[in-house]
Amino acid sequence: MQTWDALHTNIHLATMEPEHGDILDAAIAVKDGRIAWLGRRADLPAHGCVASDGQGCWLTPGLIDCHSHIVHAGNRGDEFEARLNGASYEDISKAGGGIMSTVRATRAASDDELLRQSLPRVAALLAEGVTTLEIKSGYGLSLESEAKMLRVARRVGQVLPVTVATTFLGAHALPPEYAGRADDYIDLVCETMLPALAAEGLVDAVDAFCERIGFSAAQTERVFRAARAHGLPVKLHAEQLSDQGGSELVARYDGLSADHLEYLTGAGIAAMARHGTVAVLLPGAYYFLRETQPPPLAALRAAGVPLAVATDCNPGTSPLTSLLLAMNMACTLWRLTPREALAGCTINAARALGLQGRIGSLAVGKRADFALWQIARPADLAYAIGLNPCRGVVNAGVPRAAVVSLPD
Repeated sequence: MQTWDALHTNIHLATMEPEHGDILDAAIAVKDGRIAWLGRRADLPAHGCVASDGQGCWLTPGLIDCHSHIVHAGNRGDEFEARLNGASYEDISKAGGGIMSTVRATRAASDDELLRQSLPRVAALLAEGVTTLEIKSGYGLSLESEAKMLRVARRVGQVLPVTVATTFLGAHALPPEYAGRADDYIDLVCETMLPALAAEGLVDAVDAFCERIGFSAAQTERVFRAARAHGLPVKLHAEQLSDQGGSELVARYDGLSADHLEYLTGAGIAAMARHGTVAVLLPGAYYFLRETQPPPLAALRAAGVPLAVATDCNPGTSPLTSLLLAMNMACTLWRLTPREALAGCTINAARALGLQGRIGSLAVGKRADFALWQIARPADLAYAIGLNPCRGVVNAGVPRAAVVSLPD
């Protein structure tokens, strides 16, 4: 007779595993925080567990937001209003706005204040079934402030029931004290920041912004070489505004993901397919900036590149704290299928973090992270705008309410 820690029955499973697919009238068992058994309820082995009745709801893997800048101070709603009144990005930057506005606010905030401002944004994601969250640095642009951001990101995973993967994005923008000295700043990133932050155990991956208004491919490659020297995987903000060859570069370094990709070319797609690099789609920024060139989805599909979907939560270009809305946007703006969107927030998002062996699908041995939804079919998760059908979440085998309480 089986002895499990928990057993959930009277549910339908969207396993996101090709060999299992969806399982109707199913059950799933948990032991020691991992999935111990799943299948049709009619096939349940003998057991001594009291079953939890899922009341006919759908159960999916816990959602994964694999690209966020959710830890930051301040907001830029004034810039949003200014742009709608005709101001250009250049006008806003000359007036002291743009990313440097967030850098100033983040540098000025204490660890506790930065955490206090960030937690409500995280809680909004958790209410929609998110169990794993990537958090980037990149608004500190100094060793002290980048370390502060990454420490706060780690604390998010300590005070709220969510797994946090941290990404060092020191090569996000050029700080004002390094104006005109981009190569010197990359020296600082590679030779001072990254070694210190890695030694402190604050970095799970390394990212950069490879763009005409960011850093060149040559500067980005220096960051990648430094990451490799510390045994850290890389990912990249690539081809958002122009083709800089970033997707080919990150693929060459066996990168976890290339993100944005509106200006991705065939050469970049081929390189990503060859190296297994995930395409992370960020419809929030596309929508918020009113962009008109979509990523080349048909070519990505044809090449077999895995497609992930994320919020890109940040104060300047995607103040989005709903992964369900990101799924809807990906389907509506770019014609992803609802199943592709769900895979993009589960199994492919896990791949974009290098965690596909642990999370992202419902399979025996994987961590028992899942969300319970009162829906008629999985496609409903990408269909309804503004509706949250999440009825409960399990993190590493531990049930929690969808809505979490924030610390005082």
